[in-house]
Amino acid sequence: MTAHYDALETRSPAERDKSLFAQLPDVLRAAMTAPGYAKHLAGVKPEAITSRAVLATLPVLRKSELPALHKAALPFGGFVPAEPGSFARLFTSPGPIFEPESTHPDCWRGARALFAAGFRPGDIVLNTFSYHLTPGGFIFDGSARALGCAVIPAGPGNTEQQFEVIEAYRPGAYSGTPDFLKILLDAAAKAGRDVSSIKRALVSGAAFPKSLQEEMKSRDIDAYQTYGTADLGVIAYESSAREGLIISEDLIVEVVKPGTGDPVPDGDVGEIVVTSLDPHHPWIRFALGDLTAIMTGTSPCGRTNARIKGWMGRADQTAKVKGMFVRPEQVSEVGKRHPELGRLRLVVTREGEGDTMTLNAECRSSNDALRDQVAATLQAVAKLKGAVNFVATGSLPNDGRIIADERKVD
Repeated sequence: MTAHYDALETRSPAERDKSLFAQLPDVLRAAMTAPGYAKHLAGVKPEAITSRAVLATLPVLRKSELPALHKAALPFGGFVPAEPGSFARLFTSPGPIFEPESTHPDCWRGARALFAAGFRPGDIVLNTFSYHLTPGGFIFDGSARALGCAVIPAGPGNTEQQFEVIEAYRPGAYSGTPDFLKILLDAAAKAGRDVSSIKRALVSGAAFPKSLQEEMKSRDIDAYQTYGTADLGVIAYESSAREGLIISEDLIVEVVKPGTGDPVPDGDVGEIVVTSLDPHHPWIRFALGDLTAIMTGTSPCGRTNARIKGWMGRADQTAKVKGMFVRPEQVSEVGKRHPELGRLRLVVTREGEGDTMTLNAECRSSNDALRDQVAATLQAVAKLKGAVNFVATGSLPNDGRIIADERKVD
C-alpha cells in the first residue's frame, strides 16, 4: 500500500513554494478581473507577488466582512471572477455567505485528506455531513468519489434508516462530525444493530477531544481530523503520525497577528490566512477568524508540507468598553508605534460600575516616561484611557489572545 497520495506531498519545501508562487501571479490576474478584488487589490502588480514576504504586503480579506459584502453586491460581493452559471453547485451558509462549487475534480481538495486517513479506492463511505444548501456534504462526497470510493449520501440524523443502509452496504468508512459518529454508535448499541463494518473515519466540523478520540479507538475505529471551511474545503488534515494537521498542497497558508496581516514566527499563535490557487474561484489572503500556529519541522509520516496545530480558538476578540469597540488591530497598532515592546495583552475588567482596561506589555527595559508614552498612544488609537503595565519578556502566554475581556456577566 502506498504511503502517500502523490509525489507532491514529499517535495522539498523550497520546491513547493517555487511551484505555488509561480502560479500565484496568474491567479491574482484572474482575481482582479472581479470588481471586488480589483478595488481591494488596487495598485497591486501580480507579476511582483512571487514570495511569502511580498504576499504579506497585500491586504487581507476577512471572512467576517463577507455577509455585508455579499449583501451589497449579490451573490459574491464582486470577489468571484466567474459567473454563477459556470459553477457546478451554488450554496449558502449562515451570514448569509454564498459559496460556489467549481467544476474540476476534487475542487474541495479533500481526496488526499481521506487517503491520509486510510480511505482507498473501492471503499464504501457513509457520508453524514449535510447535503442541504450548505456545502459540507458535497465537500466530502466529491472528495471521496475523486479518490475512487462509493458514497452513501446519508446526511445527519435518522439513525434507524442509517442502520438499514449500513447493514446492507457494509461501509468501511465514515465521514461526518465526531459528535454524530458517537450518536450513531451509541444508538446502534442500544438498538442491537450491527455497524461494526465502520473501521475508519474522517471527522470535521466540531471539536474532537482526546476523550472522544480514545473512545473511538476503544470501539476499533481509526478516526482522523481535518480542518476546513465552506469557502475553501479542506485546508489541513491529520496523518498517521498524529502530529498536527498537514496543509493541503495547493494552498498558501500564513499565520498572522489577529487584526492585522503581519505574519508571526512559526510556533506563535495567530489568525490563519489562506490564499488559494483556483483561478475560477480564488481567495487572496483570506482571513478565516480562527487561531492556530505553524508547527516547526516536518511530519514523521514523510509528508513535507508545513503543519498547523489545528483549531485553537477564535481570533475576533473585539470588546465593547465604555460604549466604544476596541479591536485587536488597535492593540497591534500600539505595538507598531513602540517597537521596543514585545507581546501585548489588553485586559478589560470592571471596577465598581465602570469599565477599565490595562495594557500588559512585555518590555526588556521600562521606565515611567515610556509608560506615559504608551498610555498616550493607547488613548490616541482606541479613543479610551487605559493603564499600562510592563511585564517581563516571555511572561505573556503564546495563545493568540490580544484582548482578554474578564468582566463577569451577572
